[in-house]
Amino acid sequence: MNTTPPRTSLPAALRRPGRWAVLPAAVLAGAALGGGYGALKTPQYAATSYVIVVPAEKSDPAAALGFAQAYGRVATDIAVTGDAQVWAGVTADTLRRSVRAETSPDAPMISITAQAEQPSKAVSMADGVARALVLNSSHVAGSTGVKVVQFSRATKPIAPVSPSAPLSALVGACAGGLLGGLALLVRPKRAASRGEARHSRQTAAPAGSAPAAVPAPATAAHQPEAV
Repeated sequence: MNTTPPRTSLPAALRRPGRWAVLPAAVLAGAALGGGYGALKTPQYAATSYVIVVPAEKSDPAAALGFAQAYGRVATDIAVTGDAQVWAGVTADTLRRSVRAETSPDAPMISITAQAEQPSKAVSMADGVARALVLNSSHVAGSTGVKVVQFSRATKPIAPVSPSAPLSALVGACAGGLLGGLALLVRPKRAASRGEARHSRQTAAPAGSAPAAVPAPATAAHQPEAV
């Protein structure tokens, strides 16, 4: 007599993680990736220098606002053609990539912001571009009727502007949770479509099977004719 106990199989819900595990797994994965990116990425520092466009004698004051917009669009080009590379100690590509100029629609002021891995380097690039604008405007003041004046020099930043590791982890966790939620919304539709296809295959007749036999009509019994 065989005394080996029968082997019981675990339910499918216990053999594999349920749908609820997708969302926390996505959140943890996103937090790990975001935190790792924030910890490995080199922090960036930003410094901002301000210049203002003023009209020359016997010039239209309203022209200063228009020239401020024009100088803001070509600030990096003027800095590259001038001596800003020498003053900042960087290449032309670094100036174009790391410096941006913004103008105000209400005042003829230009803000020049530079980003670098070192605070002192960011200050040098921002002040270098501002100085290049001042020198260029003085050379063409006779034809433009305006000149650029240094309004405020850049100050050395004390904190990086790039996101820290905890903030990057939080952003990654939010992104992972969003992707996990989308996966949960898409997964039931696929499961339902597979279930309908399986049900249709089960109910359809198998290919190559013989058709059901149709019973022949009953033959009427022969009755002898009466003489």
